[in-house]
Amino acid sequence: MAVSDSMTTIGFIGSGHIGGTVARLAVAAGYDVVVSNSRGPETLGAFVAELGPHARAATATEAAEAGELVVISVPFKATRGLPVEQLAGKVVLDTNNYYPGRDGDVPDLADGTVTHTGYEQQILRTAQVVKVFNNIFYGHLASLVRPAGAPDRSALPIAADDERAKKATAEFLDAIGYDTVDAGSLAESWRQQPGQPVYGPPYGSFDDPKGTPAGADKIRAALDAATR
Repeated sequence: MAVSDSMTTIGFIGSGHIGGTVARLAVAAGYDVVVSNSRGPETLGAFVAELGPHARAATATEAAEAGELVVISVPFKATRGLPVEQLAGKVVLDTNNYYPGRDGDVPDLADGTVTHTGYEQQILRTAQVVKVFNNIFYGHLASLVRPAGAPDRSALPIAADDERAKKATAEFLDAIGYDTVDAGSLAESWRQQPGQPVYGPPYGSFDDPKGTPAGADKIRAALDAATR
């Protein structure tokens, strides 16, 4: 798995279960990472030490500035606090899910006027937002990594409105050990939101820490089975 020549630094806004797992996979694939969280870079010393010399801690604004590609992995309710100016024009990987009990009532989301990631795209304006990593348990994300061409390689769905952003995301996923299934535009990204067939089950039970490989055909079938 090789790093793309045009994209070597990944910024992380949020370094919890999903963000932290993606950061580990990125470093293992040869990327430099700049990680941040809501509590400040001084709280990330142990995590950065674990990641090694290709990682450093920063503020969310600094991580957004540093990353050619930026992973957003914060609670949905925190998206209005993202550094919009620093993310302008960048490929942003949105791992978030909207949970009303945690994030509060957002009428446009509740009635389907806009998708979770479409809402974030409105907030981030000129950033090129991609829905990805939101449908897989972090433990499975860590354990289902496979090299390119492996018969049991898993795939992750992505949705975005920009083809350049989709291409950059697919290159990143390939480098960290996953195939990609194009799930369409952000308007179609509801197909990978919580409660849909592709959200969780294709990769096995949460009780199984290793998970079950889910190839592209299985992921496409789950997306096609989505209902509103």
